[in-house]
Amino acid sequence: MSPNIGLAEKIWHNGKFINWEDAKIHVMSHVVHYGTAVFEGIRCYKTNQGSAIFRLPEHIKRLFDSAKIYRMVPPDFSYDQIYQACIDSVKENQFEECYIRPVIFRGLGEFGVNPLKSPIETYIITWYWGKYLGPEALEKGVEVQVASWNRFSPNTLPALAKAGANYMNSQLIKMEAIENGYVEGIALDTYGYVSEGSGENIFVVRDNIVYTPPICASVLPGITRHSIIKLAKDFGYKVREEMIPREILYIADEAFFTGTAAEVTPICCIDKIEIGNGRRGPVTKQLQEAFFGIISGEQADKYGWLQYI
Repeated sequence: MSPNIGLAEKIWHNGKFINWEDAKIHVMSHVVHYGTAVFEGIRCYKTNQGSAIFRLPEHIKRLFDSAKIYRMVPPDFSYDQIYQACIDSVKENQFEECYIRPVIFRGLGEFGVNPLKSPIETYIITWYWGKYLGPEALEKGVEVQVASWNRFSPNTLPALAKAGANYMNSQLIKMEAIENGYVEGIALDTYGYVSEGSGENIFVVRDNIVYTPPICASVLPGITRHSIIKLAKDFGYKVREEMIPREILYIADEAFFTGTAAEVTPICCIDKIEIGNGRRGPVTKQLQEAFFGIISGEQADKYGWLQYI
């Protein structure tokens, strides 16, 4: 059995379900020493029409894109098989709502930097995960800082890949923020423009225009980010994907994070400077309510984002 309430009893591994305690890797696995893993974070929501996975096709597409960049597409499993395995994992563990983590990594093989002779392992793990930055943050917002650590520069690590190694950078950003008394950090790119949080995309609102950094600012192409852009346009807001100077953060009317884990979380303060009125602003509230309305099943899912299971 899994050790804690809210964790899966069964984990999908290379085509079959195994017990939680049997999901182990060898200490000499390539991923342990060289960070060779790509993964996804996906949410299954309990809606008023049953359990539904949010934007599963887009997540699996990004997983396979990440794997392709690192030359580690699972040789034995197709997009359709991993897609179905995510659904099966929720059903197998009888979750009404949960977080889904497919992960592809290099296992035990030839030791050394060269990964090509290490076998590719594929797992899908599910567990219950509440509000990432805290439930009270959805209204009150979170206090954050601009990190001293930058996002990696172009042509070093591919920001478009959701890779385990990238999150060593994220950990530095997150730990620094926590040690300094903040909830989260905002990273700049190597040119000094706003990039993203340690595990979230960022938006700012000024004069009723919604801004977010472009993909070229070392940004992961977030699925929730894309969803919020669509919703903002639905409401008639101008949405600009453009380079954002650091100082715009301080004079923004509103700011908020988006992500599978963070969902839509307002930012109330950056570097001890109050943003707007110091709590969730009206644009953030409108977008947040629209997003939660869809994932709860209370509003029409006109884009077909929910995969009912």
